[in-house]
Amino acid sequence: MAAVDSAVAQPVVEPTVPRVDYRTDPSQYRHWKLSFDGAVATLGIDIAEDGGIREGYKLKLNSYDLGVDIELHDALQRIRFEHPEVRTVVLTSLKDRVFCSGANIFMLGLSTHAWKVNFCKFTNETRNGIEDSSRHSGLKFIAAVNGACAGGGYELALACDEILLVDDRSSTVALPEVPLLGVLPGTGGLTRLTDKRRVRHDRADIFCTVAEGIRGERAKAWRLVDDVVKPNRFSQAVQARALELAALSDRPDVARGAQGIALTRIERIEHANGLSYASVEVSIDRAKRTATFTAKAPDTAKAPLPEGIDAIVAAGAAWWPLQFARELDDAILTMRTNELDIGTWIFKTEGDARGVLAADAALIEHRDHWFVRETIGMLRRTLARIDVSSRSLFALIEPGSCFAGTFAELAFAADRSYMAALPSNQDEEPDITLSEANFWLYPMVTHQSRLARRFYEEAEPLDAARARIGQPLKPLEAEQLGLVTAAPDDIDWADEIRIALEERAAMSPDALTGLEANLRFNGPETMETRIFGRLSAWQNWIFNRPNAVGEKGALKVYGKGSKAQFDPARV
Repeated sequence: MAAVDSAVAQPVVEPTVPRVDYRTDPSQYRHWKLSFDGAVATLGIDIAEDGGIREGYKLKLNSYDLGVDIELHDALQRIRFEHPEVRTVVLTSLKDRVFCSGANIFMLGLSTHAWKVNFCKFTNETRNGIEDSSRHSGLKFIAAVNGACAGGGYELALACDEILLVDDRSSTVALPEVPLLGVLPGTGGLTRLTDKRRVRHDRADIFCTVAEGIRGERAKAWRLVDDVVKPNRFSQAVQARALELAALSDRPDVARGAQGIALTRIERIEHANGLSYASVEVSIDRAKRTATFTAKAPDTAKAPLPEGIDAIVAAGAAWWPLQFARELDDAILTMRTNELDIGTWIFKTEGDARGVLAADAALIEHRDHWFVRETIGMLRRTLARIDVSSRSLFALIEPGSCFAGTFAELAFAADRSYMAALPSNQDEEPDITLSEANFWLYPMVTHQSRLARRFYEEAEPLDAARARIGQPLKPLEAEQLGLVTAAPDDIDWADEIRIALEERAAMSPDALTGLEANLRFNGPETMETRIFGRLSAWQNWIFNRPNAVGEKGALKVYGKGSKAQFDPARV
């Protein structure tokens, strides 16, 4: 079979801004304080004013930027894996009379459109991750709002299971983006008001257009918070409710002495045109504007997978499913933030399918154990990160591929998948092997499996695919079952793939983003799909309009003593 030529010399492109590194640990935190008391962890918001990830603004009033959210994401991971005894997380402020004032407005005013949207997307994913842990892992969250809480700060509170507001006659909750900035509560605020907290739409309309916010019993009556508590009883009320929620959790009891798993630093090698990890390789072709992600199956001949739950726990962060999930997640975030011109991601796999299928079997067998459950959650959230990435996704299934079980999810996540047919050498043909994991272990944000999404939950194609679990499926079989887009033969392969990639690169990236987002989420609407749909459509549009970012736009003049000038024409 002719290979697609990607070995041409690559031009080195120097980044114009410092690259973002999503790897951190508590010793490097500047904005969060983590503390533990038995079954309750406290995440204290204490944002350093001079700790912005970029220069040009101060993070006043516990306002945040991407660097703050990177630390939050890491802190949540530490709680999930390193502290299995934790059942309830309390988010609160360590500053006086301010909980969180949301995304830093001056940072937004200085940022490019792409930076703003990627920042909001990562923020959304982190808040969705809080809700994902509540839904799947028995980890509950309380927002102890002990001061002014506005914009993205309130959106963080909304991601929690419950919100307790101090009743000190000054602390309020607010979503002031519309009246103050000419934008909207884009990181889930509007959607969570209606879908999650079921705030009446007329009250939500008032709330979102009143810059000063709402406090006290009115906030409770409108369902903006769950309870309001006087200052002298606030700490006790938060602790009591945290323990009540902890009693309902099935995470390990403190008395059982479950040992956490240390999340060691993700090791990678960066070069001019790619990233190298133990289980993932990313190769960038800048001339073609593509990145090839190659997922590597575990080499069980060199290092057999651990058998039994005790051995799995002993492997810790080096257990292959968790290592792969963490490395793939880091690769996605690194590429998404730092390589904006690389518009097409190509997924490939290599190795022995038996290793991936054995890992799938262990995940399913021990899925009720806290560590395995958290690993499944990490894989689920990482795969969902692929789904919402604004990149064209192609899967190439070639000889030597290993699209089995969990790895097959990469093909099912793709916008198109091509599988090489070798009619003259069928022994060398690649195959796809399904496992139970493909049918229920990794639901998308639609709460469906990718196969259910693919077949619109129709019984006949799903049953036909399920009947072939564990059987290596050759190209024509996979195509007949609807598991791949096409199965070109070795004569047409190189030209068909080349043409498909060149055509993609010639199309409008904006149009493709809209097309892909619509087609990937063709199933049931959920709160998550609405959040991302509104981020992609509304916020992309509003953040580009002169009323927000023009010379006299609200976002540009905020804090400068000038009044925004709006074009009154409705579009």
